[in-house]
Amino acid sequence: MPEISRFFGIVIAIYWMDHGVPHFHAKYESRRASFSIADLRLLDGHLPPRVTGLVLEWALLHRDELLKNWRLAMAKKPLKPIEPLA
Repeated sequence: MPEISRFFGIVIAIYWMDHGVPHFHAKYESRRASFSIADLRLLDGHLPPRVTGLVLEWALLHRDELLKNWRLAMAKKPLKPIEPLA
């Protein structure tokens, strides 16, 4: 998994061969979800409410970096790590 950040047991990734609207994936334990970068809308999956809140807080702080990584992924270039939520 092309991991770009990890915090509080949450793993954030963007996949190189993904399609659709620019988005990222979040994994927590056995649960997974994907969120659009533009409006941080839940696209698919389910995370516990507390985890969803942490993911959205992090994504709001790093939306520009997420979009840059999406563009890198679509160009099949290496992704840049993003600071975790502290």
